[in-house]
Amino acid sequence: MKDCVLTLQQVKDILKAEVLVGNDQMGRVVTSGFGCDLMSDVLAFAPPGALLLTGITNAQVVRAAQMVDAAAVVFVRGKRPLPTEPVLEMAKDIRLPLLTTRYLLYDSCGLLYCAGLKGCTEDGGRQGAE
Repeated sequence: MKDCVLTLQQVKDILKAEVLVGNDQMGRVVTSGFGCDLMSDVLAFAPPGALLLTGITNAQVVRAAQMVDAAAVVFVRGKRPLPTEPVLEMAKDIRLPLLTTRYLLYDSCGLLYCAGLKGCTEDGGRQGAE
C-alpha cells in the first residue's frame, strides 16, 4: 500500500461524516491518522498534521489536538451528546475542524487506512513487536 495524504473533504467523504466546525477548511491536508480515547497517548505519540479519531467529546480533546497541532478531530460512534457549544466555540477560535461519523473507531481507522492514510509510526505501530 502506498502512503498518501488526504484532504479533510476526502476524509469527510470516506467516513460519511458531518462537519461540526471548519466547513471552510475541507481543503486542509491530513498526513496520518491516530485513533485513541486516551489524551495522554495523543500527547505522547500523535505527530503534527495527524487526524485524531476519538469517541471523547469534551474540551480536553480540543486542547490535546491543539497541543499536538492535529489537522482535525473526528468524533466516532455517532457520539451523543455531541460536543457542547463551549467546546465547539473553542475549536472555532483555534480553527480546528471537528467532524462526526457514525462509524466505530476501528472501522473509521480501517476505512482511512484502506484509502492510503498511514498511521503515526514508521512501521505501522509494530515498534518492539517480535
